[in-house]
Amino acid sequence: MRILIADDNKLVRRGIVGLLSADKGFEVCGEASDSNETLQKAGILKPDVILLDVSMPGTNGLNTAQLLRQQLPALKILIISQYDPHLLLPRSLEAGAHGCIDKGRIGTDLVPTLRNLVKN
Repeated sequence: MRILIADDNKLVRRGIVGLLSADKGFEVCGEASDSNETLQKAGILKPDVILLDVSMPGTNGLNTAQLLRQQLPALKILIISQYDPHLLLPRSLEAGAHGCIDKGRIGTDLVPTLRNLVKN
């Protein structure tokens, strides 16, 4: 599964890359630090999944998710956020994302969530 990581925090991106590189089922094909870079790299790299921070410079993650859905309809989008995912989930789904994960739980929840996302 090819994954693009979109988060303005380089440490968060590095942590996710480290976590996913331990699993042969995942390939981080790129990273982006803002919405414009995310849209550009998604169009070029054609990932299977984008991990998309809800709060990035430029257009926020929810608006970026809407643009990504138009650009790449088959793309799976998982919103990552420091905010309560239960409160953010309805808005994430409305924007075209397939789910939402708490940044504080990435270490335990990300890999199973990604596996489940691809099954559906």
